[in-house]
Amino acid sequence: MFARVSWLLFGALLVLPGIALSKERSGEVSIAVTVAAPEDSKDVRVWIPYPVSGSAQDVSDVRIDGNFTRSGVYGEKETGNLALYAEWSKPAKERAITLTFNVTAKEQIKRDLPASEPEIPAEIREYLKSTAFIPTDGKIKEIALSITSDKQKISEKARAVYQWVVENTVRDPNVKGCGTGEVEKVLARKGGKCADISSVFVSVARAAGVPAREVFGLRLGKKDEEDMTGGHHCWAEFYAPGYGWVPVDPSDVRKIMLTDKLDLSGAQKFVDYYFGAVDEYRVTLARGGRGYFLNPRQNDGPLNYFMYPYAEVNGKSLEWLAAQTDLKFKVMFKAR
Repeated sequence: MFARVSWLLFGALLVLPGIALSKERSGEVSIAVTVAAPEDSKDVRVWIPYPVSGSAQDVSDVRIDGNFTRSGVYGEKETGNLALYAEWSKPAKERAITLTFNVTAKEQIKRDLPASEPEIPAEIREYLKSTAFIPTDGKIKEIALSITSDKQKISEKARAVYQWVVENTVRDPNVKGCGTGEVEKVLARKGGKCADISSVFVSVARAAGVPAREVFGLRLGKKDEEDMTGGHHCWAEFYAPGYGWVPVDPSDVRKIMLTDKLDLSGAQKFVDYYFGAVDEYRVTLARGGRGYFLNPRQNDGPLNYFMYPYAEVNGKSLEWLAAQTDLKFKVMFKAR
């Protein structure tokens, strides 16, 4: 049934008055990774984002298969994200690992925000910081102040930033993978893919005093069986004091506008929906974290973000942004 709900019908269902939606999507996901390396290589390593259960998803029946020398699941201290790590320390003709799990993903609707807001908790203030990947000064600060100067509440500022991003970016289908999330470059060319647009939201939000972070994941299939290899997706969250993290997805608004040939007025129901809500066709793999080191630590410098499998051969990283050359992966979905 889910496979036959078009985006247009989906959007129409979202705005029916008096209906409280609580949708779920369940199925088996398999992520099969192979690494091309010289047969005599003794230092081949792979990291795969490892999903966990939470308020928006239930993960179960995790299976790991492959011909690796050893493997393990490790947490990264800074973000708390988990990775399935595997290594090959002996010569091999081929190197393969598959992560399979069952998941039930839940639609999130978080709009009952409090009328008053307490102070931002100390542990959340980290998500206001400027970083090399999430800058908050210069032009970004100017944009943030210009669109939120008359706003007082965090949630009001977040909505203003979200609206600005929707109105001032476009989806560029020519960008490789999900994009690199280089905010200043995205602003210069006025758009990109989901990691690009979500990073713009996070940067401008932080510059406006709104704690924000990216969410990295996978789109679940809408058919009974589906190849999801091209289904990686990035959205964002902001923190509303006294409430918690609230999802936003301006990039999906721009994607729908492109595919359905809609202008802003025609896409208003999607604009309204994706502020404070995301659909059930997605599984979260990681949150936050840009330019950081995995665990075990990789050798070839900090990683931009962790959503795709990542691999190193003899200490050098393989191209990971969906290139499918020496590092190949296939993601499959089977509904249940």
